[in-house]
Amino acid sequence: MAKPAQEECPCGSGRRFSECCGPYLAGAPAPTAEVLMRSRYTAYVRRDGAYVLATWHPSTRPASLDISTPDQPQWIGLEVKRHIPEDETHARVEFVARYRVNGKAHKLVEVSEFVREQGKWLYLGAYA
Repeated sequence: MAKPAQEECPCGSGRRFSECCGPYLAGAPAPTAEVLMRSRYTAYVRRDGAYVLATWHPSTRPASLDISTPDQPQWIGLEVKRHIPEDETHARVEFVARYRVNGKAHKLVEVSEFVREQGKWLYLGAYA
């Protein structure tokens, strides 16, 4: 279900969705790996599996992804710890994402790797 455009963006930037991740979920290319990571988190919150798959590098992307089912985690917060550009086409983003499953709080601590190909940042993989 679409969220109102004036609502605060789920990515934790403090900006409105329409001025933050909204344009990227609508198809604009993310200018940095951090922006892509934030927009992917927002896509998980909004259960937009098509966006998550479209921004996943083909070499590591799963064949399918269903994040629309009721048993999926409820994402409740994102904190970006570091954005580490390695060069013009490679970057890492360290973050903590908080979520609930069956009412119990959890956190995901991860360093995600991104690659830029044909002017677009793509999620490559992660390590915890």
